[in-house]
Amino acid sequence: MLKLKILLAFFAPLILGFTACRMEKSPALVGEKGDDSNEIINEAAKLSISKVLRENGDLPVEERVALYLRLRKESPDAYNFENEDEMTMYGYSLLWSGENEEALAIFKLIVSQFPDSSNPYDSLGEAYMVLGNTEQAIANYEKSLELNPDNFNAEDQIELMKHPEKALEKPTDKFAKVFTAKKYREDLDQLGNKLLEVHPNALKFITKEDFWKVVEEKKSLVTDQTTYAEFNWHCTEIIANLNCSHTSMGRFNQENEMLPLSLRFPIQVRWVNDQLFVIDPLNNEENVAVKDEILSINGLPVAEIISDIYKHISSQGYVETTKKHAFNTWATGMIPFALGFPETYEVGVNGKVAPIVLNKAESYQNLYRDPSIASCGEPLCLEFLEDNKTAILTVSSFNFYPWNNLNVFEEYMDNSFIEIEEKGVENLIVDVRFNGGGSQESSIYLLRYLVDQPFTYSSIAGYEGKKELSETQKPKAPFENAFKGQCYFLIDGNGNSTTGHFMSMVKVLNLGVIVGEELGSNQFCSAGQTVCRLSNTKLQYYVANNTHVTTATSLPDETGILPDHYVTQGIDDYLNKVDRVKQFTIGLINE
Repeated sequence: MLKLKILLAFFAPLILGFTACRMEKSPALVGEKGDDSNEIINEAAKLSISKVLRENGDLPVEERVALYLRLRKESPDAYNFENEDEMTMYGYSLLWSGENEEALAIFKLIVSQFPDSSNPYDSLGEAYMVLGNTEQAIANYEKSLELNPDNFNAEDQIELMKHPEKALEKPTDKFAKVFTAKKYREDLDQLGNKLLEVHPNALKFITKEDFWKVVEEKKSLVTDQTTYAEFNWHCTEIIANLNCSHTSMGRFNQENEMLPLSLRFPIQVRWVNDQLFVIDPLNNEENVAVKDEILSINGLPVAEIISDIYKHISSQGYVETTKKHAFNTWATGMIPFALGFPETYEVGVNGKVAPIVLNKAESYQNLYRDPSIASCGEPLCLEFLEDNKTAILTVSSFNFYPWNNLNVFEEYMDNSFIEIEEKGVENLIVDVRFNGGGSQESSIYLLRYLVDQPFTYSSIAGYEGKKELSETQKPKAPFENAFKGQCYFLIDGNGNSTTGHFMSMVKVLNLGVIVGEELGSNQFCSAGQTVCRLSNTKLQYYVANNTHVTTATSLPDETGILPDHYVTQGIDDYLNKVDRVKQFTIGLINE
């Protein structure tokens, strides 16, 4: 099931309502405050049936299926049997771990429970395909396509199985491909319409008039000579105008894959505090040196180029720290797209009189992490400073879900806070930098170790098929051994989705001192994803399809969570591998 795999590969959002693209309005939000608190608690108390199946994973799959059917018959109100997506993810957790026959059985069960839904047949088709049963795979993909004619994944898989000699077109094949201006304009109209129809908050940060103004501007720029790569760049700007981190073309992966090496910007650079520095000259050592400041590229001021690139990067609200990190990751590719793929590059360097012509690229790196911030190598880490009075809890992912491995997160936190209590820790640093998000359940679980009073996590939890209140809308109590000392939180622009939810609760509940830069997200999140593809160019993109908001509604939706102490990694910190943000925080503690 391509749509789910893409989500896990590129994002860590709230995985709810993930579907193939279709033209329909998102449902009204369900689950705002009601009048009867007892009714709220009863409805919210429904248990996850997929979690029950996972916890009984030692049973043969036939017995797990029988357990599901028995519970559905005997206790229909005790478990949430309506969450098709969660059951689907449980099935995929089996398929991805090589338990193919077990996955097949679960997908058959889902089809029997949701016979009028397209996605279960798509999943069942994939399971049959993995097992080599082409006939059944095609039959189920065709049924999925019948129920949802926009399911292009089913369309592609059917074509591949019927004609294995034909390979699907790759982005590298399409880089210089040309379509007619008419087809480009049809696709741009389709893109605009689907963004507005699928996204529940498409016009939250832009007016309808301004949105269509951008679409029309791009339509006026395409010609019969426009390449697919140029068209792709136009589409990224339209999508980014929604100001939603869950709505994009898959970060910059498509563009990065299709760009020929010879056209890349041939040195590694980093945008730091409004200056562009060389961090690796690659094969241009005779031309530039590490820490040289680049002032212009091909005659254009660097600030102007960066400003244009930012228009094409999706982020939450008006947050720019996310865009900065995205540029620093993909700079060797984003610069060529912004400049129209020049054959050569010349740079103006601070202190040099004449522009310098660079050698063509021979290699490059996508710099996903800041090497000055040491990684512990795991998504969860706990370390103690020498006196054991200060502990650092690194949470670089909330990607722990009830259908898969939430128990791993819970056990780690349980053991960590037992150790923290035993050592008499007085200061706890919670480092959520680089945390792209994940499950609400893991975020809530950690918060219960940090709060001293009951709290309610969600004010809105709206997604397709929801009929009752979510568990996240039920009051949560602190754990008995919740941390009683002073907390510090380290944040950056990479913090998205659930990390924004987590830090919004930290902020409004005043759980500690926040250090770093503006977070890439906040309490408001258009989450989930619908995978869409344009009819003519086959360009693929992802659109948020549900809404999740914490109870921290007093905070602004336009900005990320703001630190109490604004501290960033300067260029010297980066080059000398100094974690300035962590050092500053330890300094606060020592004071």
